[in-house]
Amino acid sequence: MELRHLRYFTVVADELHFTRAAARLGIGQPPLSQQIQQLEREIGTPLFLRLPRGVELTEAGAQFLEDARAILASADRAIDTARRLGRGEHGAITVGFTASAVFHPYLPRAIRAFRDRYPDVRISLTESNTVSLLRGLRENQVDVAFVRPPYVLDPEFETERVLDEPMLIALPPDHPLSRKRSVPIAALADQDFVLYPRPIGAGLYDAIQNACLRAGFSPRVIQEAPQMASIVSLVAAGVGISIVPAAMRHMGAQGIEYRPIKGDAPHALLDMAYRRHDRSIAARNAVQMLRALAHPEAAG
Repeated sequence: MELRHLRYFTVVADELHFTRAAARLGIGQPPLSQQIQQLEREIGTPLFLRLPRGVELTEAGAQFLEDARAILASADRAIDTARRLGRGEHGAITVGFTASAVFHPYLPRAIRAFRDRYPDVRISLTESNTVSLLRGLRENQVDVAFVRPPYVLDPEFETERVLDEPMLIALPPDHPLSRKRSVPIAALADQDFVLYPRPIGAGLYDAIQNACLRAGFSPRVIQEAPQMASIVSLVAAGVGISIVPAAMRHMGAQGIEYRPIKGDAPHALLDMAYRRHDRSIAARNAVQMLRALAHPEAAG
C-alpha cells in the first residue's frame, strides 16, 4: 500500500463518483478504478458499494476513510517539518554568552532579530564563562557561544571576532577622578581595584593587568567578584574602582560613574564560536545572521 492509494481513495470517497474523482486527480477513470480495486484486494474487503450512479462507502470503507485521512495528515506534517528543518525554519538552538556580553546592545538585538526571522525555532539562552561555554560547544550542549579570548579551540570549531569595544574606568560618583572627563591608566596606580577572577575571565583580567603594567604599575586588587554586575555593585558601594567593558554603561546601575581611558586603553574582545560543519541548518542560519548583525560593531 502506498500513500497515493490512500489519496486516490479519499478523493473517491469525497466525490462518491469515479469519473468526477478521476477528473479531480487528473488521471483516467479506468486506472483509478484499478487502483481502488487493488487497494480493496490488499485490505481484503470492499471499501465501496458500486451503484448505478456513483458509489457509497461500506462500513469498512467509512472507518478506513477516517484512518486514511489521519495517515495522510501525519505524512503531510512530516513532509512539512522535514522541509522546514531543511530550511532552518524549525528546530531548536542554544546560544551561550559570557555575563558581560549580554549588556552590549548587539547581543539582545541579534537574538531578537533571529526570533523575528525564525519564530518557530526555539532559542535557549545560557550564561557562563568562556571555559564552560567552550566545553558546552564540544559536548553539543551549545550551538553558538560568545566567548572572550584567550582560549584553546578544537579544530572542528570556528571563531570570528564580533566585538572590539574599549574599556572604561568605573568609579563611585564621589571619587576625585570622576571630576575628570577622561583618566589615564597611570592615575590609577594608587587605587584599590575590584576585578574579575582570572581563572574564569582571563581575557579581561589580562587586558587590564597588561595595560597597568605598560603604565608602570601592577593594580592593587583588594576584591574579586565572579560576575561583572557584582563588580559594578561593589564599585558603587565604594569598595574600589574597576575597569570594565564599555557595554556595562547599559546596565543602568545607580551610584556609579564611567570615564574613558586617556591614551593606551585596554579593549574587551568578544568572539563568536561555533561548529565548523554543524548539521543543524537552524544553527547555521543563526551564525549567518549573528555575523551579519555584528558588522556595525566589529573592529575595522
